[in-house]
Amino acid sequence: MNYFELYNLPVSLSPDQALVKETFYELSRKYHPDFHSTASADEQADMLEKASMVNMAYKVFQHPDETIKYVLQLKGLLEEEEKYPLSPDFLMKMLDLNEQALDVSEQADIDNLTNIINNFTKEIYEPVEAVITNYKEGITTEKELLQVKEYYYRKKYLDRILAGLK
Repeated sequence: MNYFELYNLPVSLSPDQALVKETFYELSRKYHPDFHSTASADEQADMLEKASMVNMAYKVFQHPDETIKYVLQLKGLLEEEEKYPLSPDFLMKMLDLNEQALDVSEQADIDNLTNIINNFTKEIYEPVEAVITNYKEGITTEKELLQVKEYYYRKKYLDRILAGLK
């Protein structure tokens, strides 16, 4: 059972957060181990496993990048610890941003570089925004999902640089 099945949600790159939260509370009550203390050991273990899965799913659904990663993994398009090749042009830009990040010392420089990175993040999001927001199981193509995968890896790079600035 995957997280979408557990939450009875359609597979989505951007699930409805209000529905996710509502379902999380409902499932948390349903599978909480305290409500199954008189059940058999096997049933208690099953409820504990489901409660754990409910919590893990909620964490994934709360973070857009983690949701994208999860859906790409479900589709067999992304593997854990995958060495994804990014274009040399993009890597050169990242090298420049990394060098700038190493040289900043003033808060104004940090703010300026943060703005540059945030703008670049928006720029790489634009081509995949429609795919992410309008994903439909069986309709969205593998080619479109591979574009989302490219975005995912580029954004990870930018996020690492931003984290280094903080």
